[in-house]
Amino acid sequence: MEEALSFFRAFEMWIYLLLGLGGLIYIRKFILAWQDLRGATFGLERESAQARLNQSASVLVLFLTMILTEFILVSFIAPAMPGIASLPTPTLNLLATPTTTLLAGTQQTAPVGAATPTGLAETIPAISSGCVPNEVEIVIPQNGEEIRGVIPVVGTANTPNFGFYKFEIKRPEEAVWLTIQAGNVPIDNGKLGDWDTSRLSPGEYQLALVVVDNQAKPSEPCIVQVRVSPPPEVTPGP
Repeated sequence: MEEALSFFRAFEMWIYLLLGLGGLIYIRKFILAWQDLRGATFGLERESAQARLNQSASVLVLFLTMILTEFILVSFIAPAMPGIASLPTPTLNLLATPTTTLLAGTQQTAPVGAATPTGLAETIPAISSGCVPNEVEIVIPQNGEEIRGVIPVVGTANTPNFGFYKFEIKRPEEAVWLTIQAGNVPIDNGKLGDWDTSRLSPGEYQLALVVVDNQAKPSEPCIVQVRVSPPPEVTPGP
């Protein structure tokens, strides 16, 4: 099950592209069959046109069902699987944007969890990346903040021709984003959702907010980098 979910998540954009292309082809066939049915005079012509119309409609419903299934699997079921969240498949994500930055004079970035030598920049960027005030913006958590457990994600996801928004996470040194949540209602400076960090290994993480318009065009991701802390130690009672 986890391998199948990893496949659907890794090739998400390609699956949408292929299903959309197939849908366009059968929409054309549906229109042609409908025109033939309306212009048919003889019984055999009407039966042939009706059969082609029914076939095109059935395939279109199938494509729509597959697109909806892919969206549910990637946006809701895969993030709930611990194995999927901890082992993302190393496949290029079309929405990935490199954000690790170095301060002036810095030659390299220290590995996550390693001590930072004097003069070496932290991996946390000085400011959030790609955020647009009043359109695509994360207010909480703030860039560089230390977090643990379940935290509310507060901000704005409201661009022209709004379609939906989604959250993605990754470590700074990784190239693949993992979608963890999505929403289809525009939000203005409000709660976008909750992020459960309890199953993540402690360390640096990047949280990206991406808004997709109704033409399936994604915005530049608004990215903040935070440090996930281990849960507090429980002191045994007397």
